Amino acid sequence: MAAPIQRKNIMLTPQYLLPIHSEIVVDLFAGGGGASTGIEQATCRAVDVAINHDAEAISLHQANHPQTLHYCSDVVEVDPVAVTHGRPVGLLWASPDCKHFSKAKGGKPVSKKIRSLAWVVIKWARAVRPRMIFLENVEEFQTWGPLTADNMPCPLRKGDTFRLWKKSLEALGYVVEHRELRACDYGSPTIRKRFFLVARCDGAPIVWPDPTHGAPASLAVKAKKLKPWHTAAECIDWSIPAPSIFERKKPLADATCRRIAKGIMRYVVETQEPFIVQYHTAKRAGDDRTAPLDKPLPTQTTENRFAVVSAFLAKYYTGAVGSDMADPLATVTSVDHHSLVTANMIHMGHGEGKDGGKRFSHGIRSVQEPINTITASGAVGALVTSNLIKLCGTNVGNAQGTHRTEVQAFLIKYYGSEQDGVSVTEPMHTLPTRDRMGLVTVHGEDYAIVDIGLRMLAPRELYRAQGFPESYQIDFGADGRPLTKTAQVRMCGNSVCPPLSRAIVGANYSENYSVQRRVA
Repeated sequence: MAAPIQRKNIMLTPQYLLPIHSEIVVDLFAGGGGASTGIEQATCRAVDVAINHDAEAISLHQANHPQTLHYCSDVVEVDPVAVTHGRPVGLLWASPDCKHFSKAKGGKPVSKKIRSLAWVVIKWARAVRPRMIFLENVEEFQTWGPLTADNMPCPLRKGDTFRLWKKSLEALGYVVEHRELRACDYGSPTIRKRFFLVARCDGAPIVWPDPTHGAPASLAVKAKKLKPWHTAAECIDWSIPAPSIFERKKPLADATCRRIAKGIMRYVVETQEPFIVQYHTAKRAGDDRTAPLDKPLPTQTTENRFAVVSAFLAKYYTGAVGSDMADPLATVTSVDHHSLVTANMIHMGHGEGKDGGKRFSHGIRSVQEPINTITASGAVGALVTSNLIKLCGTNVGNAQGTHRTEVQAFLIKYYGSEQDGVSVTEPMHTLPTRDRMGLVTVHGEDYAIVDIGLRMLAPRELYRAQGFPESYQIDFGADGRPLTKTAQVRMCGNSVCPPLSRAIVGANYSENYSVQRRVA
């Protein structure tokens, strides 16, 4: 049996490990603490035992959940009876490694060992019989079946092992139900959809929580029965600059360029209502307010592949060129101190697939929507910004030092040529009158795009998208050692969205029910 890790002096709250509860709560595959955070929010008590093989994840978990007893070990090697010390287990949460079930794995061989980790749940059910068991995984967990000789899932026996695993729980006296739920429907600004299973042996019914949020245009939201989805824009720190794509040492891949061009056209040139950032004065340039946006972010993965695309439009009556989003707008002289930002997210690093390059169009999302799924390898997208200045007739003022020419050529090459075969050498002045390439009209006034920026989302932005509280510590572990951005993102992508674990546990778990059953 693995020994619990030694606690350090760095604690967020004092430790009170007295046996004041009638049963304990265990988080297997605890990771950085997403499930535990939601469980604690639902039950108003600390998780008692957390187990994970990743030392950095356990350290992050311990920093945020100091009252929990932590075991840094392979879950297969842990003895359930020993780590629970004979106390009854009321709640067992399990989130086995999902990457060898996920469709993101593509056509690569998978590991039978990793796919078999869910059998640990059956081991715990036999050994300590938790009153309630919760399991979270990707949707494809339901296709769990035998592998072929080349370690690929057998297409003829999809789901065979899953059904056997489920029957094993039922044979132990558990009632088992499962559903697929989306995080954005329960308050997280991500469209992340996951498989959830609830099993209980205490005779009480399984309850599935009703959604609390929905699409802004839905009847339920309009009738105020649901809250509107939280959005990608709510997660983004707009003070972080996005460097120009034309000043990169390494050129972007063509697939990424096409996504950027499509995003610029869809959410900047053709947008109906730009995302608005209001600057009051130059002295308060950092005091910006955003207009409300009505949709959540895409799903976050374990790699940092999220970038944001936004258009920065500034009214410059002096004829000066636009500045970067992070710069003070000291040159704005009009009483109309508004800058317009139209933003969207693009997928990064996934290639174009075998469908003739069409797949990239699905990797573009408005920041008015929830973010895409966050994975352990990082964000699945990037933020793209495009700088615009006011167009006076055919003149954009002193545009020296900008990348307006590159912008126009870029849009023609990666978007215009796909539409009507426009040559990259065609003079740019003919384009705005024909297909408005590089020209944006906002409330009747014309602006020209003079630059495009791109940056990956920061770890804190990803944790916001996943639904973690702002107070969650991600920079340091329990031992005070700093965590790299790569480690932070990996643990974010591997985490359960706290609002979902909170909703499911809150709808089902009650320690009072356990006490009542024992008294009866």
